[in-house]
Amino acid sequence: MLYIVATPIGNLKDITLRALEVLKSVGLIACEDTRHTKILLDHYGIKTPTTSFFQHNRFVKAEYILGLLKNGSDVALVSDAGMPGVLDPGYNLINLAVKNNIDITVIPGATAFVNALVISGRPAHEFVFAGFLPNRPISRKNRLKELAKLKYTIVFYESCHRIIQTLGDIKEIFGEKEIVCTRELTKKFEEVFRMSAGQLEEHFKKNKPRGEFVVII
Repeated sequence: MLYIVATPIGNLKDITLRALEVLKSVGLIACEDTRHTKILLDHYGIKTPTTSFFQHNRFVKAEYILGLLKNGSDVALVSDAGMPGVLDPGYNLINLAVKNNIDITVIPGATAFVNALVISGRPAHEFVFAGFLPNRPISRKNRLKELAKLKYTIVFYESCHRIIQTLGDIKEIFGEKEIVCTRELTKKFEEVFRMSAGQLEEHFKKNKPRGEFVVII
């Protein structure tokens, strides 16, 4: 069985009892970053062996893990935070397991964009999750223009390194519409901002942005 296990996005207490049971019982845990996952495993006294499974080794390592699964081993797949397969290389292993008729199950848990959408207070009955916007300014603006045509709530991730530029693009395309921007959800310095992109842009020009952001329009 391949277990797709959601892990905390910040607070280590945000993990389910079932997830802990699975992580203790499987033969191997495939981690986006073994050093990062070790913090969680050490916190709960879990001694299960781990192996790295990240962007640059995902194809070779996926074949290795597939071999273990075919030989009857149970493997847990985890990302650094949240649900594996969402914007991380775990997708490749999941897809390979599906194609090879491997039994798969998901152990649910924290997912940053869902937390942000709920806390935003914006309509959540229909929404679009846009992942990360393109790095290049022209491509990013074009993507935002496409999203602006939709009638749904828009949710996407952004890094601290690009948030100011992205807010400037949102201001240009969406005007003074109030947006919601969350930072460091479930962590010590969690913040939720509700203001226009222009106001938030000015805020972060004066206060250096840190951490991971989720933006809701």
